[in-house]
Amino acid sequence: MKVLAPPGRAVPHVFSMEETPRHRFCPYSERNIHTIPQWSSLPQDIRFDIRVVSSVFPFRVNRYVVDELIDWSSVPEDPIFQLTFPQRGMLEPDDFTVMANLHWRSASGETIRAEAQRIRRKLNPHPAGQTTLNVPIFDGQPLKGVQHKYHETVLYFPATAQTCHAYCTYCFRWPQFVGIEGMRIAGREIRHLVSYLKAHPGVTNVLFTGGDPLVMRAERLAALVEPILDPSLDRIHTIRFGTKSPAYWPQRFVSDPDADDVLRLFERIVASGRSVALMVHYTHHRELETPIAREAVRRIRGTGAVIRSQSPVAAHINDTPGVWELLWREQVRLGIVPYYMFVLRDTGARRYFEVPLSRAVRIFREAYRHVNGLARTVRGPSMSTVHGKVEIAGVTEIAGERVFVLRFIQGRDPSWVGRPFFARFDPRASWFDDLRPAFGEPTYFFEHEAS
Repeated sequence: MKVLAPPGRAVPHVFSMEETPRHRFCPYSERNIHTIPQWSSLPQDIRFDIRVVSSVFPFRVNRYVVDELIDWSSVPEDPIFQLTFPQRGMLEPDDFTVMANLHWRSASGETIRAEAQRIRRKLNPHPAGQTTLNVPIFDGQPLKGVQHKYHETVLYFPATAQTCHAYCTYCFRWPQFVGIEGMRIAGREIRHLVSYLKAHPGVTNVLFTGGDPLVMRAERLAALVEPILDPSLDRIHTIRFGTKSPAYWPQRFVSDPDADDVLRLFERIVASGRSVALMVHYTHHRELETPIAREAVRRIRGTGAVIRSQSPVAAHINDTPGVWELLWREQVRLGIVPYYMFVLRDTGARRYFEVPLSRAVRIFREAYRHVNGLARTVRGPSMSTVHGKVEIAGVTEIAGERVFVLRFIQGRDPSWVGRPFFARFDPRASWFDDLRPAFGEPTYFFEHEAS
């Protein structure tokens, strides 16, 4: 049995391929959902709802999530079940009724797909100007697979990373997985990205995203990363990977056949004088509680890479201060840096998972005040708006008016960063567009400056 560990590191747990699924993902999807061992134990109405909703939203889950993370005795309320299995409330009632009737009538696959596409197009598939404002023009053409919203950071969406180990039901990247024509963001030529980086000396970090770039084989991942390690691009000082893999498939870093190769790639990046940051979406503390999940964290950190955690506050999953307190405490204990609490973007199944902004602030502050300074690296609640990342710093009263205190953490214009501004308090608001400027102002300051 082969034991995998970074050189010179103690191995507190031993994992082998025999202890994990033989196939790399062993995924379940809407096509083979009935093969999940626990499927038949679910009430018939829940099974039907899942089938209906998965006709619209992408569904994928693996054996590790099913067997190790979901508490089936607590289904359907279990948070990891809510996080990975489609729920009836994710569709508007009228849309659910239409899709349900098609399933009851055993309508053709073509009819169901057409109705699903109609519903999807109503759900703001790419919010915050992702396909219009964020895609750069290079040599007179839109640069496929690239987004450049903030001055120092470029995002790259590899075509070979357009899947995940499991699909989070709230994910704002859902259009990448459903085959809407013209909606997928994907790049096939790393040389185009390299040329763009050389032409933009202000860029200091590259974020590989998807999907999940760490689903790729190590050799494919290396083929994308290593051109950026060229000495001519030494001003690229950080390479980031947006990923859920340490939470949903920790075997990727422990017992997959090329787990060591991925870790060696991280080491090569660090040896080049750059930093590696895994931007991991830990949504619930349970994702950190299995031995193999902790071993994955240990091994990743052993390469010199930093793990930063970010995720949204979501109803039915983590909308209590206690969940966040436990999550941040466990992250700090394992050496993970708490980074962001996000507000869900205004897309997809947002209505099912949304939390009012005023409540999100209370959840954040209550959890924040119960952790020590090492966990207070976390920022939030933060909204990734068309203008930039807007943090809700709090709720207060100024000149007799109750207001949200807001500020930019990131902005399309760097001069906006850190500048406070105010919105009228609205207990029903759950996204930035629901807010209105305070003190009778017709617009926010950045709307004047951006015009």
